[in-house]
Amino acid sequence: MEVEIQNLRKEYGNTRAVNGISFSFGSGQIFGFIGPNGAGKSTTMRVLATLEEPTSGNATIDGVSVIENPEKAHKYIGYVPDSLPSHRDVTVHEYLDFFARAYNIRGEKRRQTVEGVEEFTNLLGIRDKTLNALSKGMKNRVSIARALVHDPPVLLMDEPAAGLDPRARIELRELLKVLAGQGKAILISSHILSELAEICTGAVIIERGKILRAGTLQEILSRGGKNKHGKAHRTVVLRPLDRIDELLTTLLETPGVEDARIADGSVEADVTGDDEACCALLETIIRAGYRILEYRPRRADLEQIFLDVTRGDVQ
Repeated sequence: MEVEIQNLRKEYGNTRAVNGISFSFGSGQIFGFIGPNGAGKSTTMRVLATLEEPTSGNATIDGVSVIENPEKAHKYIGYVPDSLPSHRDVTVHEYLDFFARAYNIRGEKRRQTVEGVEEFTNLLGIRDKTLNALSKGMKNRVSIARALVHDPPVLLMDEPAAGLDPRARIELRELLKVLAGQGKAILISSHILSELAEICTGAVIIERGKILRAGTLQEILSRGGKNKHGKAHRTVVLRPLDRIDELLTTLLETPGVEDARIADGSVEADVTGDDEACCALLETIIRAGYRILEYRPRRADLEQIFLDVTRGDVQ
């Protein structure tokens, strides 16, 4: 199952919320959708969920256009919005049963489906509670259960971890891993980047409606970030056999090294440039007579990449 977004645009008057974005993800993948508030994440998800029509562009699920054939696309999509309506007189079980009926699930199959989803999402103990009596974490769990009622191959999740306590976030993370293991294609937006990095296989970074980075998590992290002048840079770790203080001084005096510091018996150096620049630095250090036991790039984390490539602009 492949989800493809092709040159998608969405305008509200003079505001271009989504500005010609294209990316794709597929079965078994969890893609993080990352960006500051107002970047266009929720708008994109609402278009994918067939709740809004784009100004131009297209999005397809297994070749079916969500714009041209939304009725057929519905069966592929489970949408988890950023909030769940509160109904005073509707219980969790009644809410899920209603959506099972809406998806034309009948009779005994409907009963089994709803109970199965309740068990899978750990809702059996609160199935008779009304929605307005639930905590934020329980409402999110109900929202996920509703999205799973018709067993869709694609899940669109808009800030499902917002407002959750640590235990609820851990449970959500494990649930997403299970769903991806079942072959579902998952697009999830979140501001908790450290947790996204633990579960995502890929990511899309968006700001002011434009994609800044997209690809597998390994591709995004391996590209590194940019320094304050907007140039590419890498951080490398050198562990010398001896003369660590001298090595630090040498690095600080070496052209192309922005900064260096001693950390945990090694020296970390921020190098302007790409992998070629890192290789050239190692050659320089070895020629200077230093004996290096270990030399490796320090992998950038998702939070640092996000800070490097975004400016915090809001539309």
